[in-house]
Amino acid sequence: MADKELVSTLKRVPLFAGLSDKDLKRLANSLAERTFPAGHEIAIEGSEGVGFFVIESGEVSVSRGGEHIRKLGPGDYFGEMAVIDQRPRSATVVADTELRCRGMTSWAFRPFLESHGEVAWPLLEALVTRLREAEAD
Repeated sequence: MADKELVSTLKRVPLFAGLSDKDLKRLANSLAERTFPAGHEIAIEGSEGVGFFVIESGEVSVSRGGEHIRKLGPGDYFGEMAVIDQRPRSATVVADTELRCRGMTSWAFRPFLESHGEVAWPLLEALVTRLREAEAD
């Protein structure tokens, strides 16, 4: 059974805003726990990516082309583009602190998305927001 804290974290992720508690629990059960030490490069710009991560605790720095873009913390997520198209990462993500997160691979995410169409629109909105931010840089 998914723990209540993870379900609460997933509720704060705009990507999953349309999901019922039942669906959030199902999603939580499909996410694998991952921990990374401070300084670890979780995603490297230009390298192949297949994972999507939701941060439970800790912080990461996101950079593109060597320039800092943003910091992410609990409730934030990254890797949503790579989990869809499995193309090279568009940014580098480095753990600033010890990081505890939950992750899902593309081969697990696609069936979840196909069976939960209500996730598709928030996902598109999140991707468009990230694309517009990237174009503004």
